[in-house]
Formats: sequence, structure tokens, C-alpha cells
Amino acid sequence: MPQHSITPQAVPLDAYRRAREHAAAIDRSARARLVASGADRAVYLQGLLTNDVAALTAGRGCYAAYLTPQGRMIADLHAYELGDAMLLTMAAHVRQAVLARFEQFVFSEDVRFDDLTGTFAQVAVVGPASAGIVSRVLAGAAGEALRALPEHGNLRAQLGAGAAIVARVTDTGEPGFEIFVDREALSALMAALGSAGALLLDPATADALRIEAGIPEFGRDMDEETIPLEAGIEERAISFTKGCYVGQEVIVRVLHRGHGRVARRLVGLLLDPGAAAAAGSAITLEGQAIGRLTSVTASPALGRPIALGYVHRDRASPGTMVTVGDAPASVAALPFVPR
Repeated sequence: MPQHSITPQAVPLDAYRRAREHAAAIDRSARARLVASGADRAVYLQGLLTNDVAALTAGRGCYAAYLTPQGRMIADLHAYELGDAMLLTMAAHVRQAVLARFEQFVFSEDVRFDDLTGTFAQVAVVGPASAGIVSRVLAGAAGEALRALPEHGNLRAQLGAGAAIVARVTDTGEPGFEIFVDREALSALMAALGSAGALLLDPATADALRIEAGIPEFGRDMDEETIPLEAGIEERAISFTKGCYVGQEVIVRVLHRGHGRVARRLVGLLLDPGAAAAAGSAITLEGQAIGRLTSVTASPALGRPIALGYVHRDRASPGTMVTVGDAPASVAALPFVPR
């Protein structure tokens, strides 16, 4: 994991305020995009993913995890049922592994997976004015229809003569909408969003929004050794009423026999104003290592550095005093900044 120090000056306040008070754009084209087609796509994915994708109707979506039989994460992803296909988005570095595993288990099912990562671009527009801005940029995406979308809901629209898909998102920290267009249309989309008043966010500001909301990112706060219960994503990513899926036995065993007790928990950490910290730093208590930081930012809302990190389950209570490097810190409840 990269080591980088964070100070309170690292996040531009003008960009942050624009995202919180008006609207801002985040280019997320670096994420991966797979499309599942065929009449059996939902039934097939139902046996692989943790959430109830078979219950999705056209225009609906969900957040889910893909697990090994041992209950550890291969990926987290968003699934959007479009009516004629299902769009799956995930971290770029897991794309090939996920695609290979999906295709490995196809036998007689009517399902096909296509990698459209290089074909589509993906831009989030977040902030309280995001619906109005998206409706001005895209035809067929009225502001009222956008505001009525549930989380992960989606609809078809147009950017000029080209097709677009809009989905309701919250994993950006500040809620808004994600727009999918042909990659060749990305420049036109960004220009139109800028003209409509959406400022393009720098990576540091986008990360601050995410961390303040306590949202873990795969590859930083979750990886192939993570059980979803450790990261606290079970309420969003796991259906406890659907049928079997890969890794379910481990999840059920931990929840019912172990009463949800896992070895470690993802928590928030508050550092003293002016303190520096780095992702990967050890978290200690009375000289003993009890965990490590995974994401760090300077929080404009709180005026101090904050972090996400894992600590031993017995040290995960808010208010627990710990040490990060040489700096004192305290465990905090997530999210840091409710939205």
C-alpha cells in the first residue's frame, strides 16, 4: 500500500465546498465495466454475488460483493439492471480475475460477459445541485425523474446523439449520479458538465468526501484477505434472505455461531490537528500493534486529519485512545460526516 503523508492543507477548500454546497464532477473512467447479457444473467449471478441481483427489475441496481468459498473478497461491485443487460462496475485491478471466474462457471446457462472497460467512460456528478446539472446536460433525464431514483436506480438518456446511462450513487461520499457514455464522448461530457457549473474534482478532494463518509475502497480499505463483515459493508452488500451464494457458509457461521465477531473491524480514527499520517502506518495501544491505517485525508469538515483503518475487535469502540506513529488518535464512529 502506498505511503503518503497527509496534512490539513492537502484538500483544496474551494473544490470541497463546491461538491458539498453545489455540484462537482469526478472522472471514474479508470474503474472497470463488465456487461452481462442473456436471459439467465440474473439467475447465474445470483449464485455468485452476495446481494439479491435476481430481484432487480429494469432500472434498479444494488451493491454486492464477490467472495471466495472461504468468505474473503474477490471484489466489490455495483450491478445495474438495464432491462436488456446488466452493467457491473468494479475496481480496475480486479477486472480480469472477476471476468475469468465469471466465465469459468458458465456451462449451459444463457449468459455472456463482455469487457467494456475501454468502450465506456464513467463520470460521477455529486452535490445538492447534481440532479439539475445532469438534467441540463442529458436529454431524457428530467430533474424530477433523477430525484425520484432510489439508490442504485438507473435510467437511459442521451448526450447529443449518443446514448447515456445514469445511475444514482452514494459511494462517492457526497450523493449524486453516475453517467456512462461512449469513451469518445468523454470530452464532450466533461465540457458540458463544466458549462453547467460542475467543477472537476481533484483526486485528493474526491478522496476526502469518501473518507469523511466512511466508505471503504477496494484495493485500499478492502482486499483479497477481507471478510465483508470486517469492513462493515454487510448491510449494504449482503442479502440475508436470498438463496445460496459462494462464501455464504462462512458469513452465516460468523453471524450466527460467532455472533458477528470477527478478528478486526474497520473504524474511523481522529488525529490531532496538524498531525501527519500515512496509509499503512501501524496503530498501537500501550506499545502493542493492534491494526493499521488504510486511508488518510485532511478533513475540511472537521479541520483535522482523519483516517480509516483496522483495529482488533476489542479496541473498536468509539473513544478508544490509540497511537498512530508518534501521534495520539482516537477511534471514531463512522461516518465522520453524515450525509
